[in-house]
Amino acid sequence: MASPSADISGGRHRTAAVVILAAIAVIAGIWNVIDTLRYLGLIPIVEVMGFGLKLFNVNWLGAILSGIVALIWFSVAKQLWSLDERGWLFVVLIAGFDLFFLLLSMIGGTPFQAIAPMVLLCAVALLLAMLPGTKAAFGR
Repeated sequence: MASPSADISGGRHRTAAVVILAAIAVIAGIWNVIDTLRYLGLIPIVEVMGFGLKLFNVNWLGAILSGIVALIWFSVAKQLWSLDERGWLFVVLIAGFDLFFLLLSMIGGTPFQAIAPMVLLCAVALLLAMLPGTKAAFGR
């Protein structure tokens, strides 16, 4: 009979880094929901410089893409919490892609202050995901 502390993940357990990663994924998802609302014009923004169809001061492409990224981050948080190995892989991929696209947005003229919170979240997520203990929690 399994003990109450045993989980269904084959003996693996959630480390502090995994819990922090899951929290970062939720925060990143919330950040992208806020970006979606900004692109939709529901939250005031200083400046919108992006590509896409703007109708009635709405950047539809930005809103759709930010909404998709928010859903991905929330899905990653669920996978991380359940110690699904795909969650670890997704966090590495999406944090890397996010950092790359944030760098491109900075080259495109976005001030660093506007993207600094997301850069910090993605960098910390990537660093935590690469820790040996975190990899071991996901069977890597």
